[in-house]
Amino acid sequence: MLTLTLNNGIQMPALGLGVFQTPPDETKAAVTAALELGYRHIDTAAAYGNEREVGGAIRDSGVPRDDIFIETKIWISDYGYDETLHGFEKSAAKLGVDQIDLLILHQALPSDFDRTVAAYQALEKLLADGRVRAIGVSNFMVAHLTALLDAVTVVPAVNQLEIHPYFQQRAVLDFDDEHGILNQAWSPIGGITFYPGYGEGRRSVLEDSAVQAIAKAHSKSPAQVLLRWGVQQGRSVIPKSTKRDRIAENLDVFDFELSADELSALDALETGRRGGPEPENVTLARYGRAVPEA
Repeated sequence: MLTLTLNNGIQMPALGLGVFQTPPDETKAAVTAALELGYRHIDTAAAYGNEREVGGAIRDSGVPRDDIFIETKIWISDYGYDETLHGFEKSAAKLGVDQIDLLILHQALPSDFDRTVAAYQALEKLLADGRVRAIGVSNFMVAHLTALLDAVTVVPAVNQLEIHPYFQQRAVLDFDDEHGILNQAWSPIGGITFYPGYGEGRRSVLEDSAVQAIAKAHSKSPAQVLLRWGVQQGRSVIPKSTKRDRIAENLDVFDFELSADELSALDALETGRRGGPEPENVTLARYGRAVPEA
């Protein structure tokens, strides 16, 4: 497994299992399979409603806790300094851990950015206290990152974004690279996972003829090509699946290399079409919902 070094020196496996949209009753089996197959990085979120099942699978796996990198996210309803500290306590309790490896803010809240800043300052406190090993953000655009960096001390270690050949967000990727923020891809095999209401009528990147031709040339699947495209360019990728064979396939991307021409061909597939809500339009009124205590 390739590992990446975050800007505070912490090592993180480049490829992890994501559990977005995985029902709680399927989550434990998926995480169990992933850990059996060699995954050591699991990405979840308070808003996914499956942190408890992730934690149960980790405890029952027999894999030492120190060998597993756990990443989770604070939802916007728990933004604010004290609220975010409590959000950490809720997540840690559900996961059954004392320390979380990477804790990130799930979205910017542009309509109440002071609350977003306060939430991040709570992450800084958790980091200073050793309750988390690294902190970051998700779905933050350049304007959000610029405003955040002007108000806080610790540069985010990670920005988790929708990144795949059909939607590359190059301006954000470049900004992150310039500031030492690791880009991490959710929906790295784009077209499989969308936010509810944003995926209808969309063509999967897996079906693109250029992707399929590259896959055939390497005797790999289209999904493996797309994951390789991400990790070969220095990004973290967190594909989601509940099927053991797909979970295994997604891990098998470290034994081949894409050529410069193949990378360029995939880069050229940009459509500019986002698979989730526009980050600037995220508000508590529209997306806020209480995260249960247990």
